[in-house]
Amino acid sequence: MNIEEYKGVFVFIEQLDGHCMGVGYELIGKGKVLAKDRNTEVTAVVLGKDLKAAAKKLAEYGADKVIVVDDPALETYMTEPYTHALTEVVMAKKPEIVLYGATAIGRDMAPRVSARVHTGLTADCTGLDISTDDNPLGGGHLMMTRPAFGGNIMATIMCPEFRPQMATVRPGVMQRETPDEKLTCPVEEFKVPGLAERRNVEILDIIKKVSDRMDIMDAKILVSGGRGMGDPANFKILEELAAELGHATISSSRAAVDAGWQPKDRQVGQTGKTVRPNLYIACGISGAIQHLAGMEESELIIAINKDPGAPIFEVADFGVVGDVLKIVPLFTEAVKKLKASKEA
Repeated sequence: MNIEEYKGVFVFIEQLDGHCMGVGYELIGKGKVLAKDRNTEVTAVVLGKDLKAAAKKLAEYGADKVIVVDDPALETYMTEPYTHALTEVVMAKKPEIVLYGATAIGRDMAPRVSARVHTGLTADCTGLDISTDDNPLGGGHLMMTRPAFGGNIMATIMCPEFRPQMATVRPGVMQRETPDEKLTCPVEEFKVPGLAERRNVEILDIIKKVSDRMDIMDAKILVSGGRGMGDPANFKILEELAAELGHATISSSRAAVDAGWQPKDRQVGQTGKTVRPNLYIACGISGAIQHLAGMEESELIIAINKDPGAPIFEVADFGVVGDVLKIVPLFTEAVKKLKASKEA
């Protein structure tokens, strides 16, 4: 393989009903950093049906070029048509780097594409960089960092002999750029014949789960509870605090999810979601490294725990040692009084 033939950073953009998922915008932002180091461009690749609006949005978030595979067979995600379509794009365009979101779709498709183009894949990355010339494996390679051994170490993986270099990246890890409506970029319509024949399952119905709770990745403030809450009923005091703070919702540690106190979509951490709120309030959370991996990039962290030696205090900006069931209601009352004084 002549790796010099491979140029550019490609980002697979996951979309639903023509609306791009946020992780795609995050990867475009990181892709531009990598592309600058490699003196190349970022190309967003989006698959689906009726994608003109999606292509425009991708340009606003910084894509230098957009490749669209627009086909009725791609209206709803199915493994084989999507995998075949993206494989055709990769084989034709020969990108140096291909990035995917570590979502259900990204995790389903990325390993299949990598196998078909005979290259490696690093899953669930939390860091991406370009190696320098003093690296033992040489400069110009993608350095893909991910947690290993239950999050106890961080492993950096490289793929120096094969291209493209592929990685899935967890949503919320990378910082998206601020969109600019004035930005535009070339859009290429890439045709892949025979996609309808690639459908090997029949979708009878699509049931969309609708939740009235704010997604924890969208919240500016998270009030998060762990095993120290003691009982699922005690999460009510966290909900009361979140309601007073505004644009806030509750989240939890894995221990609370495993205990059945909160649903999986509330989980923050290595096996949950990565969040970057303006304020993260950790209530009764000890601060295992797996949890810290999902929230340590929060702008401001307040920790409440009765154990003064809890690891959460090492990353917290402010810490309160005490009974969370007594402190959180006092916190809520203080917020109410502050709001009342401002309205008076």
